[in-house]
Amino acid sequence: MTGGPPARIDRAALERILQRAAELQASEHEGEHLSPDEILTLGKEVGIPQRHLQQAILEERTRVSVADPSGLLDRVAGPATATAQRVVQGDVERIESALVAYMEEHELLCIQRRQPGRITWEPIGGFQATIRRSTAAFGSGKRPFMLDRAKVVSATILPLEAGYVHVTLVADLRPTRAGFIGGAAALGSAGVAGAAVLLALGAFPLIAIAPVALGAGLGFGTMRQYPPRVERVLLGLERTLDHVEQGNIKVRHQLPPRTPGLASLITDEIRKAITSAAERERGKRGGKP
Repeated sequence: MTGGPPARIDRAALERILQRAAELQASEHEGEHLSPDEILTLGKEVGIPQRHLQQAILEERTRVSVADPSGLLDRVAGPATATAQRVVQGDVERIESALVAYMEEHELLCIQRRQPGRITWEPIGGFQATIRRSTAAFGSGKRPFMLDRAKVVSATILPLEAGYVHVTLVADLRPTRAGFIGGAAALGSAGVAGAAVLLALGAFPLIAIAPVALGAGLGFGTMRQYPPRVERVLLGLERTLDHVEQGNIKVRHQLPPRTPGLASLITDEIRKAITSAAERERGKRGGKP
């Protein structure tokens, strides 16, 4: 026997162990389907809190399947929308307030329209967006803007059983995708035009076709830059749900009573950046003032 500490199990191994244990436990019951009561009983036997199982069951029941890409542009470039959904504990009013506060503080978005159970945001632009980006760079930088590429971000909040709400976030990325497709098409067209010019000048066909290959390669490379943008936006949606679920959002006012002036806007953003930098410095010193 070795005298060292026991080996630690990482997150991936833990998930595999729990999944396999659940399969073995479920195999002891007859049939392939379990009722919610049987699932709750199994969870009690393995020590999983009932509220977590209840939330997982509700999430599975209300899950909205996202259709696979079917159009030509979806298959070639990528999807035009990003969707994230989750069942969280709380009531509709608290969840809506938390979403509004999060988008206002951590994203370059402002409310476009608000209805009971549904909110839409659109990007802020102009000088206000420039100030926000500048103060974010001056501040902590630990929360980069993730949803600024979306044309519209919408949230649908549906109440379920008492104490549970289903939240669906959807980001519209059609203008962003159109920009990448347009850039790829322009590079491909430039390659074809270059080949036509070389042929008109009497160049050999093998030489004349080189601009076509180059334009096609550059266009394909441009198109391949779009999927990472979708993944980033999806990560931003999931990050929003994480904060709402964990209750880390300070519920603020839902809508500003008046439009702030330019001076107050700059002052507010700089104050946020200085506060964030001070908290980070205090953390480096171990919390000492």
